[in-house]
Amino acid sequence: MGDGKRLARIENQGMKIHATTILSVRHQGRVAIGGDGQVTLGTVIMKADAMKIRRLLDGSVICGFAGSSADAFALLERFESKLKEYPAKVPRAATELAKEWRTDRALRRLEALLIVAAADCTLLISGTGDVIQPTDGIIGIGSGGDYAVAAARALVAHSSLGAQDIVRESLRIASEIDIYTNSAIVVEEMECSSR
Repeated sequence: MGDGKRLARIENQGMKIHATTILSVRHQGRVAIGGDGQVTLGTVIMKADAMKIRRLLDGSVICGFAGSSADAFALLERFESKLKEYPAKVPRAATELAKEWRTDRALRRLEALLIVAAADCTLLISGTGDVIQPTDGIIGIGSGGDYAVAAARALVAHSSLGAQDIVRESLRIASEIDIYTNSAIVVEEMECSSR
């Protein structure tokens, strides 16, 4: 059974799964999204190397997800279908997903957040219907998201590191603070047209 289906079965049995820290940074003409690999069930680490970063639309969009694993996989699939509907318009696809997420009775119960990065934008998509573009190109979600964002802002201001290295180092710092974040870090990066 695949990891997504196994985690969905566990969640449907009423056990709460905590997963993860996702961070995105736009810096020096590059955008990177990274995430750790830990999935925690109560006080037990169920998986240390889960993949929470995906490339979509032939690699032109990078997506990271946090929250309930089964819910995140469901939202990721829906977002991918919206991207196929609006292939050159990532903000439009995100807005359509957020509208559907907010109005659909079944979707409203999903507990997950998505960060989406394309060449021209980085967006946070939430279940409350929000589509947010960070002012400084740095955004984090999940249990260690705030720690990772703080570290990334400091590294952008006070180092010469590129986007990928900033994401990796910020997630490592978050993993030393947040118990639901580990150091099995995966980062995807691509060129961007802004910042």
